[in-house]
Amino acid sequence: SAYLQAVTTVFMVLFGVNFSVYFFLLRRRFRLAWHNSEVRWYFIIIFGAIVLISANLLLTGGFFSTVFQTIHHVAFSVGSVITTTGFGTADFAKWPEFSKTVLLILMAIGACAGSTGGGMKVSRVLILAKTARAETRHLLHPHSVEVMTMDDKRVSSEVIRGTMAFFICYAAIAVVSILLVSLDNFGAETSVTSVFATLNNIGPGLELVGPMQNFGGFADPAKLVLIFDMLAGRLEIFPMLVLFLPDTWRKF
Repeated sequence: SAYLQAVTTVFMVLFGVNFSVYFFLLRRRFRLAWHNSEVRWYFIIIFGAIVLISANLLLTGGFFSTVFQTIHHVAFSVGSVITTTGFGTADFAKWPEFSKTVLLILMAIGACAGSTGGGMKVSRVLILAKTARAETRHLLHPHSVEVMTMDDKRVSSEVIRGTMAFFICYAAIAVVSILLVSLDNFGAETSVTSVFATLNNIGPGLELVGPMQNFGGFADPAKLVLIFDMLAGRLEIFPMLVLFLPDTWRKF
């Protein structure tokens, strides 16, 4: 029913929040919970995605009979995708390209760090954005020294370096996986979103791996690639890469 779907939407979104925020709320440290920039941006991204996709579907027309149904199913789909829950109430693989592109971006972003969700995590996206802004400002003011902060705390160079390394490895695995999966000669939308859906632990992708489809059409080699992506995405990539280092298996 619509009621149960609405309840599921709310709790999917809530479990994409950093669990430390709930700890602060239980300890009645409301200021720390409210000033968490990752959680604020998490809800901003969700709200913005719902508005953009709903507007796109309403302007295109022919998908849902009422405005309420449109917002209802869009909110469920956005909550399911960004929290990597994998549920579906509508076949968003048939939505307009703009809406599908927004969902694809949400697949990459994922939920908050310290939550049940997968993806790159909102905190890493914020650090990458702040790093890009700092480098741009440094080009204008090469002698300036800018300290990056999040939630009024300094972000160490080790954290920035680790985030950049994670993003590079994430992008490299995604590119190689897409190339290998594309050998099955499915469309680009199927190949790309199948990798995004597995690497970010989303569940459904688009086109032939949409919410009303499955991954059964892929050949065994492609399935092995997608299995690796699922494990790498759930283990935050680096533990899987460590397995392929010779030093890991060397006896000391």
